[in-house]
Amino acid sequence: MSAKGRKSKKSSSHTRRGHKQHKTSEHSPAKKPGLSRIFGREKKQKDITEVSIRPITSRRLWLFRIISLTVIPVFLFLLVEITLRIAGYGFPSNIAIKCKVRNTTSYCSNVKFSWRFFPSSIARASDPFVFAADKSNNTYRIFVTGASAAAGTPDGSFSFGRNLQVMLSLRYPKENFEVITAAMPAINSHVALEIAKDCIHLQPDLFIIYLGNNEVVGPYGAGTVFSPISSNLSFIRLQIALKATKLGQLITNLLQSAGAGNVPTVWRGMKMFLEKQVPADDPHLETVYKHFQKNLEDICHIARKKHIPVILCTVGCNLKDSPPFASLHRSNLSETELKKWEDIYERGIEYESSNNLTEAVDIYLEAAEIDDNYADLQFRLGRCYWKMGQYNNARDRYIRARELDTLRFRADTRINKIIREVAGNKTANNVILVDCVRIVEKNSPHESPGEELFYEHVHMNFRGNYLLAEAIFKQIVEFLPERVKKFKAGEQPFPTEAECARYLAYTDWDRHRIAEKVLNEYIKQPPFTNQLYQNNRVSRMEQKLKVLKANLSTDSINKIDNEYSWAIQQRSSDVWLNWKYSLYLESVEKFNAAAIQLRLVLDYMPHHYEAYAKLGFISGKLGDLNAAISNNLKAVQIYPSYAEAYYNLALAYHLQRNFEKAVEYYSKSILFMPDQAQAYINLGLVQYEQGKIDEAFETYQNGLKVMPENLNLHYNLGLMLKDQGRRDESLKELHKALVIDPNSIKVQKALKGIRQRPD
Repeated sequence: MSAKGRKSKKSSSHTRRGHKQHKTSEHSPAKKPGLSRIFGREKKQKDITEVSIRPITSRRLWLFRIISLTVIPVFLFLLVEITLRIAGYGFPSNIAIKCKVRNTTSYCSNVKFSWRFFPSSIARASDPFVFAADKSNNTYRIFVTGASAAAGTPDGSFSFGRNLQVMLSLRYPKENFEVITAAMPAINSHVALEIAKDCIHLQPDLFIIYLGNNEVVGPYGAGTVFSPISSNLSFIRLQIALKATKLGQLITNLLQSAGAGNVPTVWRGMKMFLEKQVPADDPHLETVYKHFQKNLEDICHIARKKHIPVILCTVGCNLKDSPPFASLHRSNLSETELKKWEDIYERGIEYESSNNLTEAVDIYLEAAEIDDNYADLQFRLGRCYWKMGQYNNARDRYIRARELDTLRFRADTRINKIIREVAGNKTANNVILVDCVRIVEKNSPHESPGEELFYEHVHMNFRGNYLLAEAIFKQIVEFLPERVKKFKAGEQPFPTEAECARYLAYTDWDRHRIAEKVLNEYIKQPPFTNQLYQNNRVSRMEQKLKVLKANLSTDSINKIDNEYSWAIQQRSSDVWLNWKYSLYLESVEKFNAAAIQLRLVLDYMPHHYEAYAKLGFISGKLGDLNAAISNNLKAVQIYPSYAEAYYNLALAYHLQRNFEKAVEYYSKSILFMPDQAQAYINLGLVQYEQGKIDEAFETYQNGLKVMPENLNLHYNLGLMLKDQGRRDESLKELHKALVIDPNSIKVQKALKGIRQRPD
């Protein structure tokens, strides 16, 4: 067959096979589909799929991304937040929380508010306050905010807010004035702004802001130990806002448990900042000033939107009698220059010590030519000028010393300049300036404020608080509504300082108690112990304390009782008076009378954890250990880091010989207050009674690490060692105790007993 024929036949054959296949596929399904059929189906399906897929547009892609980055995280956040709230996790984040007082819906101070800014173990709280949720028509409500100076430290009973309330009540007796001090130690403007945001919803009539001393050392400041500084204010505010949520609180707690951030967990007061010196040329200070100004402006803006007047106060401080806490040389000082400076400075000190003041000034000025950044040098110059009668020069140097102080616990010139600028000429916007700096200058010798108006560096004494309250009062009168002004109490003279002291029960006992507290809890503690002329200051204060104590004779004690009774009769709703009276009655061992006053306090302030702890302590004194335990448990339930209540609990269980509970609560007391010597002593005694000798010794050693100069720790450890037959070690500890107090009779007696006893 030819090639052509073969080709034709092949073609015909192919056609028949194709026809047959086509027929089968259309009319009768194959029982066993072949490979070609399967491939054909796959291709057909693939074609259909390719036709149905649409390309994703960039618009849809971006929409998907936005949903993924916003809607989904927000949904998850809300889901977790709601779950935590249902579970009751976390703490309330507002400055005031609703409570019931005598069956009336009220607002009470929230002791956990500052947990947003500090670890809960060291967080401070405002003094307790309470006010009705529904404000009556004849009530004028004032909120005071700021830090410890605004709170009235060392005793909030005599703050400028309390003085102001007396002044207003006496001048306008038909109006109910509520002066609510929502201030607390260690805070700055970042916290004060949050307080203002909360208080704006509580029907305020006026805000008073006294703020600035803690701007550097408070949260998010350049010298703080609580949180890192950030130049981004929006980021700081986002952090603060997140900590108001339950999820934010959970994350914060987890980070703190993991030890993140190296934040202190024990409150040690101002000594915590010893390693956080900030020189005047530190660039972070500009960030602090910028944030301070913005926070103040926002407080005013919040108030202005609600038509609430604001009084901004500049911040006074002790210039003349409070030397710098720390000094640093200029950063580019060479070693040769430093050696020369130190030699000159030491010569100046010698001249000053021998009262050769002119020579001392000349030498100090010579040192200043090498380095005038050293704060102590400036203060020494101020001291010399003051003694020489050159008061203007002295004042300039005192101010310079404050500006250069590297432990920045006092508002500097720039802080007060910002306050003045924010107040500006904004009378039309209901923002008024009260210049506290000028007030304290005008009422101080040669315009150099000192111990005449201040207890130590920034906290005003009674006179200082009275003068500031008087100045604020004169401005408030401009804001008072006509319904208040028309009921002014005649033309009687303005309340004097003595009258305010009488209405606030500022007694000789209070003067002595406060002076003792300032000396022992402030002046004798770091960083005050680093200040120049410290020994002279302590001697002067101890002499003053002796005079105040001498005034507390039997006759004066009867007088003090009458003063408290009179004040309470005049101001029966002032629960502060009942609280202070209870402390006084306890001090003179009138325990039943003290308990009566404390129950009155708790009737009006059911959240007053200190009153519960004090009532528990007094119950123990009266022999009711169950009541002692019950009341102190209520105290720690309200304020879980209150060391005094844990100590009271431990003591009550100790007396009941419930050693396990005693150990538990003594340990908690030490955890929150590691410099409480008696807690170590009692804990060691309990462990010793339990037969845990090694643990008892370890407890005393731990206490001595914190308080190496504590006589009683050395003494008790010495007695334990003696009891264990460790004579040489016992003698060593008792000798250490005798060095601390050579006149201690109990130590001398113990030493004598050991020496007389044969080996």
